[in-house]
Amino acid sequence: MTPEKNGYKFTVNDLEVFYGEFRALKNVCMDIKANAITALIGPSGCGKSTYLRAFNRMNDLIPNTTSTGLIEKDSTRIQELDVVELRKSVGMIFQRPNPFPKSIFDNVAYGPRAHGVKSISLLGEIVERSLRKAVLWDEVKDTLNKSALALSGGQQQRLCIARALAVEPDVLLMDEPASALDPIATLKIEELIQELKQNFTIIIVTHNMQQAARASDFTAFFNMDEDRAGYLVEYDLTDKVFTRPEKQLTEDYITGRFG
Repeated sequence: MTPEKNGYKFTVNDLEVFYGEFRALKNVCMDIKANAITALIGPSGCGKSTYLRAFNRMNDLIPNTTSTGLIEKDSTRIQELDVVELRKSVGMIFQRPNPFPKSIFDNVAYGPRAHGVKSISLLGEIVERSLRKAVLWDEVKDTLNKSALALSGGQQQRLCIARALAVEPDVLLMDEPASALDPIATLKIEELIQELKQNFTIIIVTHNMQQAARASDFTAFFNMDEDRAGYLVEYDLTDKVFTRPEKQLTEDYITGRFG
């Protein structure tokens, strides 16, 4: 099942992604609800990260990668959008925090500067606003000139979220954003994601079933066929997927019988 279409951010029809001759994803059809958190779950190698990268065309950067099918963002095919503007509007948070070896301020200001913002006062406003949205401002406001590498892992990940927010995206893609963090930092990231969904569409890849159940509104379960091609098994409201799944395969995965 696909969630209701009112207020969707992305429409995906018959998406297939190939690495050379290997088909990594096959026949994926999904509508992604705006201002909601969609979790992508499934065993390793089932194409979750490949699917996530399709939304801002990051797969284009991998040699010999091709795709077929349709992805529309706000009813416009993403292939028709300028790729720089697409990646500005669809931010990406990676599995491990990857701050630049620069100051906290310069990390957050990096994107706006790259897009032509030169005013120091305007950059200061953007940095403060972004750090506040990432619930990091109060922790770093007096040390903005310190190296970002001196922050804890959880702080670094929130800094990377602030850096993504600084260019004013409307979508955030998160590839296991808490997998390298301790439980307390993980909880802070989950709380932050809940706050951000008021203004952003969030798609998150996670191997943590409890995290998917806690933190998402919708859940998509992917698996692999006999040729190791990833495909969508089930997609619905998170509560329904975890308590009343339509497919036995979904129940088997969620209850730990395989994967």
